Amino acid sequence: MIRFLISRILSAIPILLVLSLVTFAIIQAPPGDYGDYIQSMAINQGGASFEAAKAQADAYRAANGLFDPLPVQYFNWLWGIITRFDFGHSLYFNKPVGAVVAERLPATILLALTCHILASAIGITMGIVAATRQYSWVDTLFGFVSFLGMTIPRFLLAIVIMYFLVFRMGVQDVGNFFSPRYGGAPWSWDKFVDLVKHVWPVIAIATFGGLAYNMRVMRANLLDVLNAQYVETARAKGLSHGAVIMKHAVPNALHPLVAYQGVVLPYMLTGEIEVAIVFGLATVGPAITGSMAVGDVWVTATFMLVLATTLIIGNIISDMMLAVLDPRIRLGDA
Repeated sequence: MIRFLISRILSAIPILLVLSLVTFAIIQAPPGDYGDYIQSMAINQGGASFEAAKAQADAYRAANGLFDPLPVQYFNWLWGIITRFDFGHSLYFNKPVGAVVAERLPATILLALTCHILASAIGITMGIVAATRQYSWVDTLFGFVSFLGMTIPRFLLAIVIMYFLVFRMGVQDVGNFFSPRYGGAPWSWDKFVDLVKHVWPVIAIATFGGLAYNMRVMRANLLDVLNAQYVETARAKGLSHGAVIMKHAVPNALHPLVAYQGVVLPYMLTGEIEVAIVFGLATVGPAITGSMAVGDVWVTATFMLVLATTLIIGNIISDMMLAVLDPRIRLGDA
């Protein structure tokens, strides 16, 4: 198992380098940079002349190496990360990029993991119930719920919930993790309850979409497994219905869902973008879109690299889970 883990980690390093190169090339493809934003703001809001505004923009580009060729910019950025753990400086947020990531990433990952755990637990349970009661009213109801979760856009659900909260229920404190009185207070049960009151719409929307996928996949795979010969053999030996389902059928039906864990974390991180934008939460989504809108290259590149890293880490975790679940993967040719 240790050799399997080491080989997966070593193979992930060149993949991460390629992903960082592709990410940097993609975000550099559109014309313009943060210097253009500085020039525009200096003219429109500062009343500066075109020459003075252009001088400010060029000064920013020179200070941040934006006049260098793109390969030089990429290697300087990557070398700073490797040697000094320096992701650059964000003028948009007026702080180091690492500080921006440290502020927004933990809350985003916590939200994503919470949504994923709830979506997996509820969705898999619904899939098991639907498969063991095929064509019943329960199966039909769960199928309808899954259909809604797969088809309704998340941003639309966010807008609908926002409308009812603000215009129908009169909720004013929307767009923050805490109420003002709990902002700098130490953790307590009341503060935790206040956090749940603020983030439940995001969790509900993301969980609704995730459980739909888990339910559909679990139902389809479990129906296939229930018709397998070894399940019929277990039933012929006199095992109870529950033992046949939970000990023999469910573990084998979980393989596709375990493999899905490799992409679910970045999916959750990016899936919260539209919801977080609607609710205005200080998470990764608004930071990515905000930095892209003004050409803050280093913030966008760093967050894209973080998402690529979570994809690689998620795939390693799913491979390890599959290796534990299925010895054939762990042992390989041996």
